[in-house]
Amino acid sequence: MQMKPAERGSNLDTVFERVVRLARERGLPEVTRSTSYGTPSLKVKDKSFVRLKDADTLVLLCPLEQKALLMEMSPHIYFETDHYVAWPAVLVRLSAIDDEELSLRLENSWRFKAPAKVAAQKPLQVPLTED
Repeated sequence: MQMKPAERGSNLDTVFERVVRLARERGLPEVTRSTSYGTPSLKVKDKSFVRLKDADTLVLLCPLEQKALLMEMSPHIYFETDHYVAWPAVLVRLSAIDDEELSLRLENSWRFKAPAKVAAQKPLQVPLTED
């Protein structure tokens, strides 16, 4: 059975609610819900930092060095297609990533695209180490 465009959009919005919830729980300032390439996205000050590619794939903007590291460390979660080679974005399998890691990646992506004044509203939290 083939879905109508409106039904596909509705399904993507439902899937994207997880991303929206995690960004909200993370307390990321100046985030707005939008669309990019016809799919749900989140922006910081009109700069997209994450969007849904399809029902199981997220496009997450990040520095190229971080992208390479993520794909090497967890290829079952992070990957790229030919279209994204040499582009500062990594693809994320939503079915393979847990909320804790996705939340962290959302904040990293937000920091990558946020203007300095906006990023300063959410200081980095350094984990405490035990002596």
